[in-house]
Amino acid sequence: MSKIFSWPRGEAGFPRFKGFGGILKYEYGKDESKSGQTALGGLPVYMDFAVSSGLLKLIDENLKICSGKQGWRDREIVFSLILLNLVGGDSVRDIDKIEGDDGVCRIMRQALRAGLSRRERREIDVRFRKERKRTTPSESVIFRYLSKFHDKEQEKQRIGRTAFIPEATENLKGLMKINTGLIGFEAVKPCEETATLDMDATLSETSKKSALYSYEGEKAYQPLNTYWHERDVLLHTEFRDGNVPAGYEQRRVLEEALRCLPQGVRKVRLRSDSAGYQHDLLRYCEAGENKRFGRIEFAISCDVTKAFREAVMEVADWHPMYKEVNGERRATGREYAEVCFVPNKLCHSKSAPAYRYLATRQEIKDRELPGMERKEEELPFPTVMIRNSRYKIFGYVTNMDWSGDKLIKWVYGRCGKSEQAHDAVKNDFAGGRFPSGDFGENAAWWWVTVLAHNFNVLMKRMILGQSWINKRMKAIRLGLIFIAGRVIERSRKVIIRISGGHPSWSLLIEARRRIAQLACAP
Repeated sequence: MSKIFSWPRGEAGFPRFKGFGGILKYEYGKDESKSGQTALGGLPVYMDFAVSSGLLKLIDENLKICSGKQGWRDREIVFSLILLNLVGGDSVRDIDKIEGDDGVCRIMRQALRAGLSRRERREIDVRFRKERKRTTPSESVIFRYLSKFHDKEQEKQRIGRTAFIPEATENLKGLMKINTGLIGFEAVKPCEETATLDMDATLSETSKKSALYSYEGEKAYQPLNTYWHERDVLLHTEFRDGNVPAGYEQRRVLEEALRCLPQGVRKVRLRSDSAGYQHDLLRYCEAGENKRFGRIEFAISCDVTKAFREAVMEVADWHPMYKEVNGERRATGREYAEVCFVPNKLCHSKSAPAYRYLATRQEIKDRELPGMERKEEELPFPTVMIRNSRYKIFGYVTNMDWSGDKLIKWVYGRCGKSEQAHDAVKNDFAGGRFPSGDFGENAAWWWVTVLAHNFNVLMKRMILGQSWINKRMKAIRLGLIFIAGRVIERSRKVIIRISGGHPSWSLLIEARRRIAQLACAP
């Protein structure tokens, strides 16, 4: 017969272990009153900015899903999902964590009514037949709302596992217009005349049964994103299945992204990895077929084919590349050269455009042990043998006349910020976890995470200041959003009280001052 073990009981009925000091002498108790307490004392600053930047108005203008006179409004649902991303929620059920914060809900109700006429506010009060008990929509309401972005008829056009991109529904186009309007908000900083666009796809793994396998062998979705380097925002995104190649219909996506640029932009430059090495895309940029921007300068990684390798082996004039370290010029071990190369696809037409090809090489100095030599196809990068030395090589195609060293360094700039933005959407926000097995619902969810990311970028650039621009969301949540406080109403005023010694006190006051300046700007 087994012996039944019983915990040694300590204070308040908790276990006490000899030699470890037991547990600390405190207890948890419920506060049943609606006291206005909040654990998100910094979140109302984002609500302020949503009003002054016109985000809520953009939602009203571009989404008409809840166009009736009853129930939830589009601004209430979409804005709740944006706030859900900002506080770190990654699933629909996390909306209850915002709903349970009485203090934030009081401010949120005020924000959702901002900018509305008296008649519109009266209409809100009678939209619900019964007494309204929630500030944020429930899980079921959000799921029903997301289902409006899915088109079942288009899903019937899928043929097996072939690459297929459903046409964006009107509701998804509405989210894209909201993003365009948000990026175009320039009340303080004038728009740069030149926009550098980085096009790249990113894999977001998922366990959804309906998801398809990507080139890495895992189920995933693979959105194709267009990142605006100067503004650090995702200008455009197209949600795709995992089996759709990154370069598939990239020219069409670029044309859509160009339409999202604000009016102040006059010139566009394009960067991409080898997925962008599509001759219809290169021809479109070089020929100046875009009526607004004309000729688009580009620098794109090219395929290192057998013919390109042979052209590289014939090059004799290689130039070393350097980098600046603490004001000192140091060699990187890489070299670059101009390559005389014409791809086969351009050899059949006299009117085909002529591009400029460059290559970089770096000697592989680690020698392999006898019997452990790896074949070239087993290496993660292309290589070539030049005078008994093996080099890893990469190729680039461009229509720009910059010096080779400057051009290649400019191309390398693509790999930093744009990939960091992709990582932020998937890990800092909710883009790495999808709510449904339906493609359209997940596409809407991805678009909302992009809106939350861009909204946060504008907040950092325009309100929080230079020292916050490079901070990730975990630092912003700790230093700004997750602040304990209490919301009280006194003499027709709403006051958020936080500890006077909190290090973010002065930041909140300064942020509200800057937002007030935006609200008064023409």
